[in-house]
Amino acid sequence: MTRDVMKAPAAAILAVTLAMSACNRPADQNVSSNAGTPNLGVANEASPPVPPPATGPDARTPLSEPQGAIDPKSVEAAGQVVQSYGALIEQKRWREAAALWSNPAPAGSFASALGSYAEAHLEIGNPGEAEGAAGSIYVTIPVIFYGDAKPGEPFRRSADVILRRVNDVPGSTEAQRRWRIERIDWAG
Repeated sequence: MTRDVMKAPAAAILAVTLAMSACNRPADQNVSSNAGTPNLGVANEASPPVPPPATGPDARTPLSEPQGAIDPKSVEAAGQVVQSYGALIEQKRWREAAALWSNPAPAGSFASALGSYAEAHLEIGNPGEAEGAAGSIYVTIPVIFYGDAKPGEPFRRSADVILRRVNDVPGSTEAQRRWRIERIDWAG
């Protein structure tokens, strides 16, 4: 009697497992080319393998994820400033976006220009090499502003975001040693 009792739960577990695995199979794998024979997960020669997510022909290459904390002096940290700027302008949070600039005057005029658009987004390229000049470090990051100038009127325009930070010179403050947007130059 104990054998029959032990077989029943094992059979029930096996039935539930098989039923659950059948639910997780893609629809095109439910039946193989042999009618009446279930497909047990073996790829059918007629159907190509499904590529992993975000690897198809239309996938964009994501920015590589940094390992560990990002050095605030690195070009990656400058890239984070541009990413933050893009997120803020998408949300039309102009005051916070202007705080990422080194000078409020150009920040305000740039915000006025973007604020007239119905919708604005920022696509960010890879940062260039850091270049030093007179106690400061500069990095240029290519971007594309895009969205709608007016509802239904798309725009797409390339620019370079030039960021600056004061090098670690005696007397410089922590705020001066942070990356700030120096200017944005429109392409062509």
